[in-house]
Amino acid sequence: MNLHSLDLNLLVALDALLKEASVSRAAMRIGLSQPAASHALQRLREVLGDPLLVRTGARMELTPRAQALRGPLAQALDQVRGLFIPDDFDAGSSERHFRLMMPDLAVELLVPPLMKQIARLAPNVRLDVVPWRGPAIFTAEFARTIDLVISIGDAFKGFHRQLLYTDRDALAVRRGHPMATRLGRRDVFLNARHVAVIIRGESEDLIDGWLRSKGIERRIALVVPGYIEALHIVARTDLVAFVPSRLIAALAKPLSLIAVTPPLDPGIDEQFMFYPTRAQFDPGSIWLRNLMLQTGRGLDRPKRKAA
Repeated sequence: MNLHSLDLNLLVALDALLKEASVSRAAMRIGLSQPAASHALQRLREVLGDPLLVRTGARMELTPRAQALRGPLAQALDQVRGLFIPDDFDAGSSERHFRLMMPDLAVELLVPPLMKQIARLAPNVRLDVVPWRGPAIFTAEFARTIDLVISIGDAFKGFHRQLLYTDRDALAVRRGHPMATRLGRRDVFLNARHVAVIIRGESEDLIDGWLRSKGIERRIALVVPGYIEALHIVARTDLVAFVPSRLIAALAKPLSLIAVTPPLDPGIDEQFMFYPTRAQFDPGSIWLRNLMLQTGRGLDRPKRKAA
């Protein structure tokens, strides 16, 4: 193919058509009229020698060739956009929006100190935090909208990772819980009524998979989708929750919680920061990553006591 004869704007139209599988929605996505989008589709069909979109009943569907083009085209457009990223990032004047995906415990621990820094250094920068989703439902199209992911593990394809902070799990109970002093015993722990946390994209609480590998089943009375919900429930009942220690410490005073060392120790939890390969040299991404790393390290610094 002779690139001199190809209007590169057609690639933008093709990307929209492949994402929307609809001429009208693709036109709205990139600000074209519907006739202009239809003309672009016709030109693309001629250039590629494939219909790309075909009608099946009342809807349009992508051809196999179109399906195969989605990933490579999105990657190519990301690289082209990278050519026009400024060589530096002026945080003080930037109005950039960053999109972050993180679980609720990371929001609770990291976002307040992070926003204090951003308010001071980059008052017009905006963070959009979206709910965490597991690797199984972390699609390539969704990944292209994300600047940073905070998560455990290493399963986010196309992302680099850096260790952010470490933690250990403990049992959270309300202050005054009748079994608080005895929950360190294995038999009491197993007989207690537990809150399990099963976050989006997972089939069970991660701690239960670890316990099962030891031949142990705990007594689950309630399942919730997040750690914050678990701690709010624990604060007002006699249920117990197996959650990261840092989160218990952060909410111990407002929720009147205490942490109990469990009879079984699953070891250290490692929380990572993931960033997309395409943004590795983006000055804005580098700035945000450095700020996030400083925030993560700050969790280890001892808090100053009030005078």
